[in-house]
Amino acid sequence: MPKPVNTSAAPREESPAAATGPVDKALAVLDALVQPDAPHRLADLAARTGLPKPTVHRLLHTLAEAGYAVPGPGGTYQAGPRLLGLAATALAANSELRLARPVLDDLRLRTGHLAHFSVRDGTVAVHVTQSDPSSTYRVPLAAGGEVPLYCSAVGWAMLSALPPATAAELLGADPLPARTPRTVRDPGAVLAAMPAVRERGYAVDDEYAEQDVRAIAAPVLGPGDRVAGAVGIVGLTFTLDEESVAVLGPMVRAAAGAVSASLRGGAGALGIVRGRR
Repeated sequence: MPKPVNTSAAPREESPAAATGPVDKALAVLDALVQPDAPHRLADLAARTGLPKPTVHRLLHTLAEAGYAVPGPGGTYQAGPRLLGLAATALAANSELRLARPVLDDLRLRTGHLAHFSVRDGTVAVHVTQSDPSSTYRVPLAAGGEVPLYCSAVGWAMLSALPPATAAELLGADPLPARTPRTVRDPGAVLAAMPAVRERGYAVDDEYAEQDVRAIAAPVLGPGDRVAGAVGIVGLTFTLDEESVAVLGPMVRAAAGAVSASLRGGAGALGIVRGRR
């Protein structure tokens, strides 16, 4: 049976409680519904959204009638079939995901580590699909999970491919919250690391987001060098050790390059993950 490491996926950093209009509030509740560890209690959904319990309860009733939420035992709620169907339809129609999946499977087979594809949503990276290895141990990563750009390999990879002014704006000027003792909290230090990431072609998260977890990622670029996301691998530090980074990093870079080439119309590169630039 898989054994989790002694870390846990962090909750969303920002509360959607800035919602003021009815649509904003409904979206905030939907966002809370799809977070990990469902079903969710009404009190937890209210705390996550920052909305009053009566407001959340009223919205949940409306969402449940439309099939977007399902009531559970003990006054709990989880995502409903209509919401799941919409998500499945959107994922199936997404060209980046369709092209990334065979590359992730190939990368996972070649490296032995969980391979995943993430996209940027503001200041966070959202993990949208992955290929899991058969392993005794598992890492705290799941589709739909989020991690700040400043402390993740996929985040650094995408930041490195953005214009420096855009990356600086996303990082801000204030000290960044520490996720682990190794988190790089100085926005200036993160920006200063970007030229080396661009030169190498991949980024390394050395326990920046989760203790005992190391990750490697490279940016995926679409037409016009648009940042479409990032391909990465993640593993425990004793399996994805520092010595293996130099070997696996170019493979991750090549995998991201394969997806990028296909997005730009270069079909045929998919699934060929070579350790070359």
